[in-house]
Amino acid sequence: MINKKINRIMIAGTNSGCGKTTVTCAILKALKNRGLKVAAFKCGPDYIDPMFHSEIIETNSRNIDLFLCGERQARYLFAKNSENTDVSVVEGVMGFYDGVGGNTGENSSWDISNKLGIPAVLVVNCKGASVSVAAMIKGYLDFDKNRIEAVVLNNVSKHMYKMYKETIENRLGIRVAGYMPFEPEAVIGSRHLGLVTAKEIGSLKQKTELLAAIAEETIDLDLLLDIANNAEHFDYEKIEVEQISDVRIAVAKDRAFCFYYQDSLELLEKMGAKLIYFSPTEDIRLTEDVDGLILGGGYPELYLEKLSKNAGMINSIRAAWREGMPIYAECGGFMYLGKSINSYAMTHIIEPSFEMTEKLQNFGYVTLTAKDNTMLLEHGESATAHEFHYSKNDSDSGSLTARKASGKTWETGYCKENVFALYPHIHFWGNIQMAARFIKKCEEYKK
Repeated sequence: MINKKINRIMIAGTNSGCGKTTVTCAILKALKNRGLKVAAFKCGPDYIDPMFHSEIIETNSRNIDLFLCGERQARYLFAKNSENTDVSVVEGVMGFYDGVGGNTGENSSWDISNKLGIPAVLVVNCKGASVSVAAMIKGYLDFDKNRIEAVVLNNVSKHMYKMYKETIENRLGIRVAGYMPFEPEAVIGSRHLGLVTAKEIGSLKQKTELLAAIAEETIDLDLLLDIANNAEHFDYEKIEVEQISDVRIAVAKDRAFCFYYQDSLELLEKMGAKLIYFSPTEDIRLTEDVDGLILGGGYPELYLEKLSKNAGMINSIRAAWREGMPIYAECGGFMYLGKSINSYAMTHIIEPSFEMTEKLQNFGYVTLTAKDNTMLLEHGESATAHEFHYSKNDSDSGSLTARKASGKTWETGYCKENVFALYPHIHFWGNIQMAARFIKKCEEYKK
């Protein structure tokens, strides 16, 4: 067991939409402007918030997910990704106590804060309330044993802040670390998966600079750094990974396919793989001499015409599939392998056609169990995953059984021969044997 000092703090919130992403981005940029080396993390499975963090701190943000990875792996990854930094800033997920299911706090911001010893700052949206804000904060402080050490008030004007601060500190004894006023010039748009992606906001740099300037005036950054610096020492176990093969794996990465866990990609590299990034919308064929293909999630529905008209790429992927190249695809990548999306022709490697929906389909954490032997899971083996999509296909069967904590089950995925394609997203650090098997299959194909 290794014990080390990691300066760390969590920016959590009372609920989704309370402003924790805005406050987190403001703090990240302000700390970076001070010349500090900052590591950024996001609790839970979300892909989009880490993209914003990454743009701001100019290095990769990571996810902390106890369900997808397990605590041992999560602790190791947090320590590894916090190396050589001044402070690690962790953005919470949903409401502070909201966890895996509707009635549990497991894998919530609260759970991660407690298990990883991360002191938390609670972001509270004060719009439409005054003294009641103190009552709400008291509920969060008293609900369960926690590490909340301060609060930041959102949507508060300068002239009202003094009243809020005095009321909260006098009644509750919790420190108020500042506030964020509403600033229309710094608003970030949203889409069905939450925020729009960072690459889509041309003015992101200006928005975050504005947020940072506001934070320097309205948030006690020195107090936040003091809280982070006083976090207890961190224990973790180093995890060794087998080096398997120097296979070359093509990874789709552009605006249509941008949902990847950076730690999963780096695990493949740690096992010896060389990742070759390409764009299914812009490139006309797969790079030569690749031994495997990964198609991640994203927003293919926004680029259907470009994807459908790129016959060169479609034919190249189909040729690789026919030759037996191992293909791993998640969510948007799964859809791209289908016959069509909204009647736009796709690669047609698998039979289902896909349609976008107004309503969110299967959502949440799931445990996947293989019904038969597949490329990455043998019959009866399981993997942890997360599903979230606004689309459906015309197939009522699947190679895997998905089970939620509630007990609800359904069939999902197309996992036959050299293809492992599914809606849910998998974190390879929680399912290391799947990453190893994929590389071994790529090695077999290479030979």
